Amino acid sequence: MSRPLVLASTSPYRQQLLRQLGLSFSAVAPVGEEIIDQQVAPELLVKHLALQKANSVRENYQDALIIGSDQVFVDPRGRILGKPGDVATARRQLQMMAGKTHIFYTGLAVVDCLSGQTLVDYVSFSVTLRELSPEQIAYYVDKEKPLDCAGSFKVEGLGISLMERMEGEDYTCLIGLPLIRLTTMLGECGVDPLSPVR
Repeated sequence: MSRPLVLASTSPYRQQLLRQLGLSFSAVAPVGEEIIDQQVAPELLVKHLALQKANSVRENYQDALIIGSDQVFVDPRGRILGKPGDVATARRQLQMMAGKTHIFYTGLAVVDCLSGQTLVDYVSFSVTLRELSPEQIAYYVDKEKPLDCAGSFKVEGLGISLMERMEGEDYTCLIGLPLIRLTTMLGECGVDPLSPVR
C-alpha cells in the first residue's frame, strides 16, 4: 500500500536528490529556527536538527513518512559552521577552508506518523580543498552563489573544481540528503524504491 512521503525541506538540492529514488513526495517548509550549538558534538547536532525538522511538520500528517535532514561542517579548529548566508561570509569560509581538510556531517531522520517509529542517523564525509586565490574564491562565489550551502560550495556544480580530494561512503551526503542511508531507513519503514508496488 502506498505511503505518503513528505520531505521537510524546501531545498531544491534535497528535492532533486530525492527524485533520484523515483518516489512520489511532497516538499514542505520545516518550522523553527536552526540553532548551531558549539557545545554539542556535530554528529549529535545534525541528528537533532534533522529530527527537529521532521517533527516540526508532523502534526499536519497522520499517515505519512516524514524525512528531515540537516548539515554542518567542522573546520580544522573544531568549530561547527553552517550556511554562510551572505557573500562576505561565503568568501571567508572558503578562504579559511582552502588547502585544508574538513568533515561534513549530515543528519537524517525518518518519522513514521502512522506507527510512531522514528529513525535517526548521520553520515560524515571528508573534503580537502585545493589552495585557492582570493580571485578564484570571489569568482566562484559570484558565479555559483552558494549562500545556502554549508561550507559555501556546491559539489554538484562548479564547487567540484575547488576540490583536491573527497573521502566517504556516500557523496550525496555533501549535497544534503544521504541517499544510501535514506534508502535503508525507508526500507525499515516498508518503502523500497526498487519495489514495483509503491
